[in-house]
Amino acid sequence: MIRVFENTDICSRNSFKVHQQAAKIIEFDSNDELSQIFAEHIHGEWMVMGGANNILFTTDIATPIIVPCNKDIEVISEGSEQVIIRVGAGLEWDELVEWCVARELWGLENLSLIPGKVGASPVQNIGAYGAEAKDCITAVEMYFPEQNNFITLAAEHCNFGYRESVFKHTLKGRVIITAVIFHLSKVANPRLGYGDVEREVESRGGATLRNIREAVCAIRRAKLPDTAVTGNAGSFFKNPIVDSAVAQVLLAHYPQMPHYPTAEPDKVKLAAGWLIDQCGLKGYSEGNVGVHDRQALVLINTTGEATGSEVIAFAGKVQQRVKEKFGITIEMEVNIV
Repeated sequence: MIRVFENTDICSRNSFKVHQQAAKIIEFDSNDELSQIFAEHIHGEWMVMGGANNILFTTDIATPIIVPCNKDIEVISEGSEQVIIRVGAGLEWDELVEWCVARELWGLENLSLIPGKVGASPVQNIGAYGAEAKDCITAVEMYFPEQNNFITLAAEHCNFGYRESVFKHTLKGRVIITAVIFHLSKVANPRLGYGDVEREVESRGGATLRNIREAVCAIRRAKLPDTAVTGNAGSFFKNPIVDSAVAQVLLAHYPQMPHYPTAEPDKVKLAAGWLIDQCGLKGYSEGNVGVHDRQALVLINTTGEATGSEVIAFAGKVQQRVKEKFGITIEMEVNIV
C-alpha cells in the first residue's frame, strides 16, 4: 500500500535525530506501487531514503522523499555449497544478518549490528571487521524513473570500492534500489583478523557463525552509541587511504599507529578514529555536538538539539585538527542533504 505523509518532522526518521520538515514522504511496498508513485505523485525532483542512518539533514526538504518498505527475503537458488537470495530494500540490515546466521549461511556475519536498511548496503558498500557488503552482493535491482523500467545491475558493474559505488556517483539521484541479491556460503569461512574479533570469538568457544555474530555485536555495543538513545550517524569519517611512503613517515613518528593493507600494494589505510583521538578530541564537545567518548570516529548529537549545520561546522574543526597534526585529510562518510 502507498502511504503519503505531508509536512512531517523527520527527527524520528533519521539517526542523527535532527529536526527538519519534509514536505512529502511516500512509502511503498512493491514495484507496482513504485511505478504508480511516479505516475501519480512525482512530477519533478525526488530523493530516496531508507533508515537515514548515513544522512545528515541540514535543511527542510521540499522535494518528495520516497521510502522503500519491501522486506521480503526470497531464496532464488540453493546448491550444496551456496545459496542465492533476493532481499527487499526496506528490510533492516541486521535482520538480514540474523536470518543468515540462523540458517548457517556464511558471508555477512562480520557486518552484524550495522544500522540501516538493506537498500543502503550497496550504496555505501558498508563494511566492518574485515568484510564488506560487496563480498556477497551478486546484483542490485532498481527502478529507473527516467526510462520507467526496472533493471538489474550485476555486481561487477557497481564500481564497488571502499565506501564507494556507482550509486554515489553516476546513478546518484537517478535510481531507486528495490532489492539486493546476495550469494551466501554453506561452507565455513571465518574472518577473525580484524580488531578484537578473534579474542572475543575465542572467549565464546570458537569460530561458529553464532559466536562471530555475538562477538561483533558485543564489540560494537561497547564502542558505539545506540542511535535510539544518542543521535549519531555511525562512522562520520572515512578511514583515509594514503601512499605507503606517507604511512612510513608517520610510522616513524608514531610507531603505534594502526595501519592496514589495501588492495593496492602502494596504498595503506589508516584509522581515522585513532588520528582524531591523538588530537585529544575523543569525548570533546562544543554546544550540541561532540565526539563520542569511546569511539572518536563517531560524532554525536549530545543534547538532542543539534542542527545539521552545527554538526557540519563541528566536523570541519575535527578535520582541521587532524590536518594540522598529521597532514592527513579525513573525508566525511556521511551524506549531507
